[in-house]
Amino acid sequence: MNTEQSLSKHLLYLSAGTAVILLIPFIAMQFTSEVIWTFSDFIFAGILILGTGSAYLFVTRKSGSAAYRAAVGLTLATGFLLIWSNLAVGIIGSEDNPINLWYFGVIVIGILGSFFARFKAEGMVITLFVAAFTQALIAARAIFGGYYQSPPSSVLEILGVNGFFVTLWIVSALMFKYAAQKEAEDHQSE
Repeated sequence: MNTEQSLSKHLLYLSAGTAVILLIPFIAMQFTSEVIWTFSDFIFAGILILGTGSAYLFVTRKSGSAAYRAAVGLTLATGFLLIWSNLAVGIIGSEDNPINLWYFGVIVIGILGSFFARFKAEGMVITLFVAAFTQALIAARAIFGGYYQSPPSSVLEILGVNGFFVTLWIVSALMFKYAAQKEAEDHQSE
C-alpha cells in the first residue's frame, strides 16, 4: 500500500472515530437534560477533533521516529485540551471572562512556531518552551490583575490549571528534545 492510500485509509478511520465520539453527547442528550449541545457545538467539536487528528497524521506521516510521533501527539493533545476546556467552561472564571481569550495566544504561538520550525524537533523545543512561558505569564497576569476574584477561580485553581498546562507544554518540549537527540545519534551512526 502506498503512502497516499495509507493516508486516505487513516483519514477514513479518523472520520469514523470522530463520528463515534460525537455520538456520545448526541446519545446523552436523549437521556438527560444535563447535556445540551447545539448544532454549532457538534460542528465545532467535529472540526476540532478531526482537525487535531488530521494535523497528527500530516505532521507525522514521514517520521519513522516513535519519540517524534509521541511528542507531536502530546503537543496536539495539550492544544486540544486547552481549546476545549477554555471554550467549554473557561480557564479563569467562566468561558465569558475576557482574559480567557489570551489563551488562544498560546495556541497561535504553537502554530506559528511549528511552521517557523518547519516541524523539526529542535525548533519545536523552543516553540513549546515559549508556549509554556506564555501560559505562565497569563496565569501571573490573572493573579496579579485580580481575576481570582471572579468566581469560581481561586488563586489555587488558577495556579493548578495553568500549572497543568505549563507542565504538559514543557514535557512536550522535552520529548521533542529527546527526539532531536535520537535523530542526531541515528545520523552519526550512519
